[in-house]
Amino acid sequence: MGLSSRIEAAMGRAIEGAQGGPGRLSSALDYAVNPGGARIRPTILLSVAMACGDDKPEVSDAAAVALELMHCASLVHDDLPCFDDADLRRGKPALHRAYSEPLAVLTGDSLIIRAFEVLAQQAATAPDRALGLIAHLSHRSGMPNGICAGQGWESEEKIDLSAYHMAKTGALFVAATQMGALAAGQDAEPWEELGARIGEAFQVADDLRDALCDEETLGKPAGQDDLHGRPNAVRQFGVQGAVQRLDDILSGAIASIPSCPGEAALAQMVRAYADRIVPAAAREVRTVPGE
Repeated sequence: MGLSSRIEAAMGRAIEGAQGGPGRLSSALDYAVNPGGARIRPTILLSVAMACGDDKPEVSDAAAVALELMHCASLVHDDLPCFDDADLRRGKPALHRAYSEPLAVLTGDSLIIRAFEVLAQQAATAPDRALGLIAHLSHRSGMPNGICAGQGWESEEKIDLSAYHMAKTGALFVAATQMGALAAGQDAEPWEELGARIGEAFQVADDLRDALCDEETLGKPAGQDDLHGRPNAVRQFGVQGAVQRLDDILSGAIASIPSCPGEAALAQMVRAYADRIVPAAAREVRTVPGE
C-alpha cells in the first residue's frame, strides 16, 4: 500500500469512529477532512517513521492521523470570520459557509479532541510512544510554541517574523518529523531541525503563492497577507529574494536529515516535496538570466 492510500485509509477509520450523534456535525467532520489536499504533514511523518524502521505501523498511522486532524482543525478555525473570513478552502466553500459558523467552531474543536483520542487509543499497543506522541502534539499545537501561538502573533502590534512562521506553520512540521521518529521508537530530538526547515520552506512557498497565484490556482482567496497586513517573506525579501531563501532552506533541510536506515529515501522525498511546493511563477523567477 502506498503512503497516500495508507493515510486515506487511516483517516477514514478515524472519522468513521467519530460518527454518530448530531447529523450535521457528523457531516461537517467529514467535510473538513475530505478531500484532503496534499496530506503533506502525515506524508512526512510516515516517511520519517519508515526511515526509522516503522516497527509498529499502527502507531505510526495513529500519529499521522492525529497530526492531520489537528491541521484540518486549524484550517476550519483559520477560515472563520473572526480570523481570515475566507469563502473558499481546498476549492470548495469554507466550512462555516457550507454549514454555519457555530458548526465550524464545533467541528474544529471536535477534530482537535479526536486527534488526541486517536493517540490515546494506542496506549494499549505502545504506552510510552503514545504518551510521547500526545506530549509532542500538545506542545506544537498550543502555547507558547504551537499553532495557537502562531495565530496569536497576528494580534500583536510588532510581529517577530521568525517566531510567527515557526509557530503558525513550522510547529506542525516539527511535530511531523519528531512524531514520526517517536512512532518508530526513536529519539525525537535529532529530528527537530529537519521539521523546522521544512516548515520554514513551506511558509516561504505559501507567501510566494499568496503573492503570485490567483484564487483559482490556490483553491482559496489570494492576496490575504496584504489584505490582513500579515508579515510576509515576499514583502520582506522581494520575490527573487524569497525564492533564493526557499532554495537555501530546502538545501539545509536535506543536509539536516539525521543518520538512519532510510536516509537516502527520505532525502529523495524532501526533494520531491520541494518541487511540489514551489509555485510555477516562482520557478520562472529562478530561470531569469543574470538573476
